[in-house]
Amino acid sequence: MASSDQNQTFEIGQRKRIALVAHDNKKSELLEWVKRNRDQLLKHELHATGTTGSLVESILGISVIKYKSGPLGGDQQLGAKIAEQCIDMLIFLADPLQAQPHDSDVRALTRLASVWNIPMACNLSTADFLLTSPYMNSTYQRIVPTFEHYLKRNIKTNQ
Repeated sequence: MASSDQNQTFEIGQRKRIALVAHDNKKSELLEWVKRNRDQLLKHELHATGTTGSLVESILGISVIKYKSGPLGGDQQLGAKIAEQCIDMLIFLADPLQAQPHDSDVRALTRLASVWNIPMACNLSTADFLLTSPYMNSTYQRIVPTFEHYLKRNIKTNQ
């Protein structure tokens, strides 16, 4: 990681750490996408929430780093991994037509992906674009603000 006063840079390596998440009504779509993109996905390290991870493992025949089910804290676990710079990309197929009991966790996860400037796909078209990007097979310098202005604001506010 390199840094300046305003930004810090994190290198995303050639082997990406990709998080896969899908709500129940979107799991079949994600699994079909995983099948279509098997060869590309096998080149990377896959992370997933509970049930999604188990299903991806059975389709690809590889080990997936699994977290708890989304409603049981898996979305929050992935969010923590994003903040710790342990996830490079998020593919999250949320069901836009059904309310989720853990909607606040979903929003927190996608917010962290935005805060830490990781590529994020919320639909299969965007996931296809990400997976076919020239950056998928090379390194990439991800630029993230240092958040100094925010941290200094909190210090002044909390005194």
